[in-house]
Amino acid sequence: MVILSFIGFTLLVAIIAYFSTRKTDENSSDGYFLGGRSLTAGVIAGSLLLTNLSTEQIVGLNGAAFKEGILVMAWETLAAIAMVLTAIFLLPRYLKGGIITVPQFLERRYDTTTKAITSGLFLTGYAIILLPTVLYSGSLAINTMFEIPELLGVSDTTALWVTVWGIGIVGSIYAVFGGLKAVAVSDTVNAIGLLVGGLMIPIFGLWAIGDGNILIGLEVLFESHPEKFNSLGDSNASVPFATIFTGMMLVQLFYWGTNQAIIQRALGAKNLKEGQKGLLLGSFIKILGPLIVVLPGIIAFHIFGDTLDNPDQAYPMLVRKVLPASLVGFFAAVLFGAILSSFNSALNSSITLFGIDIYKEYFNKNANERTIVKTGKSFGIGLAIISMFVAPLLVYASEGLFGYLQEANGIYSIPILTIIIVGYLTKRVPAIAAKIGIISGSVLYIISQFILKPYVIGEENYPHFLHVMAILFALNILIMLLIGKFYPRTKEYKQKYTEQVDITPWKYVKPAGITICIIVIGIYIYFS
Repeated sequence: MVILSFIGFTLLVAIIAYFSTRKTDENSSDGYFLGGRSLTAGVIAGSLLLTNLSTEQIVGLNGAAFKEGILVMAWETLAAIAMVLTAIFLLPRYLKGGIITVPQFLERRYDTTTKAITSGLFLTGYAIILLPTVLYSGSLAINTMFEIPELLGVSDTTALWVTVWGIGIVGSIYAVFGGLKAVAVSDTVNAIGLLVGGLMIPIFGLWAIGDGNILIGLEVLFESHPEKFNSLGDSNASVPFATIFTGMMLVQLFYWGTNQAIIQRALGAKNLKEGQKGLLLGSFIKILGPLIVVLPGIIAFHIFGDTLDNPDQAYPMLVRKVLPASLVGFFAAVLFGAILSSFNSALNSSITLFGIDIYKEYFNKNANERTIVKTGKSFGIGLAIISMFVAPLLVYASEGLFGYLQEANGIYSIPILTIIIVGYLTKRVPAIAAKIGIISGSVLYIISQFILKPYVIGEENYPHFLHVMAILFALNILIMLLIGKFYPRTKEYKQKYTEQVDITPWKYVKPAGITICIIVIGIYIYFS
């Protein structure tokens, strides 16, 4: 029954994705990379959420909540504010410019070399950090929750390789052969399943704590562990409250506003109105995210206490304890879809970046759209195979995987955000400033976090990495502005606008955005 329900839901997603993409021209750049610029608000919101929400969040954040409580919700709730800013400020400019990739804007604003450096950073980050981490954490979660080694009669290591390659192959089929629309449609169906399946875990958990009454279970949880419901935390917390006003918002703005794997969904909107509605719908649902990625961790702490050696075991153990056997197959399919989504979305974006920004620019300037798409697919297959070989090796460096992932992303996230912000807000900062900004930002961050912190000053005396991000962000902006003052462009930059989609904004975008921001602030006040 478990296997049948798993296969049934997984096939349902594939069939819906197939029939939804039959009429999309997958041989054109717009068709393959942006889903024919036809995505609606619901599809955009679902794809955004599933691209973001995978096992490194579900397992990692619940593990952090098991240890520290509700304060780690900052990774979820503050994302809503970043999505509002993206909908109001960045998306209109992206769609007006008719871009397919974020580096395309950088080419227009600065020069081709800046675009190539940025695309290279994105691809390096996806290949070395994101894709292998998604595969590893997803496989580890599935193996733990559903006892795959025992089911197959193999060792833990062999089971890890089997699940990594299983997820990788299926994800590659979606991303490489289906294009963005197949990815987005499958994400939307999986999003519905994840919301249902993800909410089942805290519901059954509270049911167990309250002896059949969910409200009593919640009351017991509040009374037994009030310290776990303090949103402010202390100076030793993994997310100190002060970081909300420094690097946290920068990380969120980069992720939701400039990260190709995320923003590509909104770039595929049929018009600005649908794109803005999709982002705001996603941001509202994101506010509810802690119910799935934080609350179960606190429930697990109440049930298991200090019996778990590794906090990252909290969520898998809770699932195995409270989920009825009849629902295990469905939940496995939902979790599989979440893992698949993050993998195939990053892979599809890698294909886009390589085909548009690298291959056509440096290998074949005269390539037609069919050739660009075909070459991008070949690159994607190679990248997927590499990530499937690398992922199982992360078992030797898996301690603190979620925190390490967030810290390592700073190598490319803050430098890229810096040159995009300066690019939009100034008109005379030259291309050399962008090159210096992005290279110095990456190098200084690497020196700070991976040399000075562990080997010179010591981790206990070093500023939180989110504070370091904010300091380097301000420093890089200052450097770029000084270069712009003394060595300005000869001509002011003027953005060229296309008319590929209707750029009439949604009339309720600002009221809806303000409402979402007020709700987020209210949550923090309530739990402070």
